[in-house]
Amino acid sequence: MIPCVDQPAPRWIRVLSDCRFVLVFLTAVLITDHAHATEPDLESLNASVLGDAPEFVRENCLDCHDGPDAEGGFDAASMLQASFRADSHAMHRWIRVFDRVNDGEMPPRDAGDLEPESRERFLNETRQAIEVTLQADHRDRGRVIARRLTNDQLERTLGGLLAIDLPLARMIPEETRVDGFTNIAAAQSMSHYHLDDHLRVVDHALDFAWRKASKEIQRSVMELPAERIANKREGQRNRDPEMREGAAVIWSSSMAFYGRISNSRVKRSGWYEITLNASALNPPESGSVWCSLRSGECISRAPLMFWIDSIEVTEQPREFKFLTWIEDDHLLEIRPADNTLRKARFRNGQVGFGEGEPQKVPGIAMHSLRLERVFPGGTTEQVRERLFGDLKLKSSRKGIAFGRNTTAEDLKREVTRFAAAAFRTEPTAERIQPYLDWIDERFDGASQAPDLLKQVYRAILCSPRFMFFEEQPGRLSSHAIANRLSYCLTGRPPDELLRQAADAGELQSSEAIVAHARRLLDGPHFDSFINEFTDQWLDLADIDFTEPDRRMFREYDLVVQNAFLEETRRFITTLIQENRSARQLVDAEFTWLNGRLADYYGIDSELETSEWGKVSLADHPHRGGLLTHGSILKVTANGTNTSPVLRGVWVCDRLLGIPIPEPPANVPAIEPDIRGATTVRQILEKHRAQSECASCHARIDPPGFALEHFDAAGRYRDFYLTRANGKYKNAAKVDSAYQLADGREFDSFTEFRELAASDVENVARNFAAKLMVHATGREITFADRKVLDEIVEATREKQFGLRSLIEAVVVSDTFLTK
Repeated sequence: MIPCVDQPAPRWIRVLSDCRFVLVFLTAVLITDHAHATEPDLESLNASVLGDAPEFVRENCLDCHDGPDAEGGFDAASMLQASFRADSHAMHRWIRVFDRVNDGEMPPRDAGDLEPESRERFLNETRQAIEVTLQADHRDRGRVIARRLTNDQLERTLGGLLAIDLPLARMIPEETRVDGFTNIAAAQSMSHYHLDDHLRVVDHALDFAWRKASKEIQRSVMELPAERIANKREGQRNRDPEMREGAAVIWSSSMAFYGRISNSRVKRSGWYEITLNASALNPPESGSVWCSLRSGECISRAPLMFWIDSIEVTEQPREFKFLTWIEDDHLLEIRPADNTLRKARFRNGQVGFGEGEPQKVPGIAMHSLRLERVFPGGTTEQVRERLFGDLKLKSSRKGIAFGRNTTAEDLKREVTRFAAAAFRTEPTAERIQPYLDWIDERFDGASQAPDLLKQVYRAILCSPRFMFFEEQPGRLSSHAIANRLSYCLTGRPPDELLRQAADAGELQSSEAIVAHARRLLDGPHFDSFINEFTDQWLDLADIDFTEPDRRMFREYDLVVQNAFLEETRRFITTLIQENRSARQLVDAEFTWLNGRLADYYGIDSELETSEWGKVSLADHPHRGGLLTHGSILKVTANGTNTSPVLRGVWVCDRLLGIPIPEPPANVPAIEPDIRGATTVRQILEKHRAQSECASCHARIDPPGFALEHFDAAGRYRDFYLTRANGKYKNAAKVDSAYQLADGREFDSFTEFRELAASDVENVARNFAAKLMVHATGREITFADRKVLDEIVEATREKQFGLRSLIEAVVVSDTFLTK
């Protein structure tokens, strides 16, 4: 909406108008629009490409699937009348029919035998028609529409460009996730609200970089001995630590915000290196007390707390170090966080002086605490080099000042350099000229040059060339390949070696691409790839979405939850680094544990303190592979109950590569019987009796029932729980026996896992598909299936190793084309 003339224009319009780049932004918006200005003429393909396939559908499908009231809500007649285009609803229906016939589900067995020749002819004609149509569309418009940087990519790109490290993604609303991924181009919106958010982030990043370059931001250190950590005097009621025998003490308690350290409040947001010296009081038989470190305002009107880490303290004092971001006016909370520990109980809900000495209640004794503000993004000199290059700076009380001999040509040189880094490719003269003209028109001597340079940088960082990936239909250019490879494996722009290879045109060689992929996988940003990819592929980003019932799962706590994440990330890291088979995603004889998680799983280990170790599961057949990781079991449950349907769909989609279509709109959801009178199996038996549900549940239910041996908090169980008289007790016995869609039977979870792992090619194919989605920003299409088959075949000699799969993905045709 255009603002009235007597009202100020929105901030984003004012800024854009001032920079004269409204047209550029409108171009960005139009790029993301799904208008088909260059849509190919594919109408003629209806008859010439499909061949006799429509007649096959008429003869074998229309008896049951004709009209809006057709079985399963699937109207096959409508797709025969619709236009056969790449993006049409009819295309999706043709693909669905192909899959059902190919899998032997349709026509149903009671409809009579289908002649093999007729079936094969239909599949061949339909496959060819779909592939030809999609490939023609991809050649004309590209497989992936224009996509922009995600919030996390924007944060890392600005950080690398300016040599700063700020949690900029927090300043932007969360992105829509499609099938778990945030980078799907078709789901990325672009409105004036998003542009306003983007400008705010750019302004914040530039302002911080400018202050850092001018040395206005200084390091600060906060030293807190035990006397300053404690802030509770005898007779005073508050939630800070208290002094006991020369240490600041916090007891095990469930009281909210108990353990906050008021004197640790920081004045400025930033990265802080925390050094804590602490020991345990009254530890349990294990000899240690698990504690949590969090930051926040620690008041009831602002209950949100930010996790930092967990520590295991013993009676022997020990020093711990952490690096974390802390918002301004936030303070630390350090407290015992193990729910298995005995809790202190005092009158009026208070803990501390005046309430009595806790008897046999564990606690943490803090002897010293140090907070130092640090700048991990880069030094002042590095920031200056990124911003000003070869420009001569002079000391000034007003901030940044250039030498008096600075000319417009000097600024143009730095703008050209900065634009090349921001656009992630060498800009053409035509694209860089508007910024150079801006300098010519507004340069008014060296005194105003810093402000002018900052304005031009802001305009560059608001250009679609920065916000979007620049890719043209067909084979990607060397710079586009460098960008896709780097953002896939590091989540940030190409490093210097990759840029040099792109400049030299070396990335048109598969050998060169693989060499750089290996280097990036062995580089310093591999953890970023693991965290981002697993958060989306495995839904680890949803770990906080639910909280297990504290009465039902008394031993579950935040220490366990964050150990869940670490276990899965370390496990995937090992599989990739050691190029282990995709089979081990489902069935592995090892995992990563620390002492707390080992105790929670009931696994005997020789792990010391809070150190992580690779643990053999040879003596623990119920554990092994992603299906038994607490992180997976938690994100596929609702915190109280488990659902074979939800877990089954997740396993099929995220791990086994078994496609599950959306359920018919007229089928109700399955609600568990919280009284325990009816088992989930009994409820599903009635559900499967509906013909429109049976075919999908033949795929969904096997993994769903197999995982019923694990509760909503990730622990193994033999019985369901039911609540009676305020207490939970064992109810019905878990029955995991079932059969796969192909008829293979299993009697236990371990037997199911062996069967699922034996389909290693499907597991490998699915891993490659998820990586392809992560890399390209487009869900897998029918035309990609052949490429995925080639990727799997190329890794057969390497036993479908995950590292080999990654290398095969990045040299595939799908990866190397728009």
